Amino acid sequence: MLERDAAVEAAIEGELRLLDPEIRRSPELVGALLHPDFHEFGASGRIWDRASIIASLAGENESGARPSTTSHMKGVQLASDLVHLTFDTDNNGLRAHRSSLWRLTEEGWLLYFHQGTPHGSDAA
Repeated sequence: MLERDAAVEAAIEGELRLLDPEIRRSPELVGALLHPDFHEFGASGRIWDRASIIASLAGENESGARPSTTSHMKGVQLASDLVHLTFDTDNNGLRAHRSSLWRLTEEGWLLYFHQGTPHGSDAA
């Protein structure tokens, strides 16, 4: 197995933190992982910006919420300050292919762009 690049590892670590229900409920912790210009095309079809996704995730105040199951995560460093990740998630049967761009900033690796595309029987 090939050793992953440190930049890819940092982006994967950040992505996994964002998928953690404890992190997701904290506006401060989520905000620390999102680029100021963050935007997302959600699996729901909704377009999110940084403020709206932080507010939405903070509203997921369900203690003991199950994290999404994540699989097939891989990444490639596109430039010295840019990593592209792809992976799949399953959240109680709602499955999505996901793609993220992570940018290196003075604060470290931050999520700049994310897209989720539903797939499987629930994507009708």
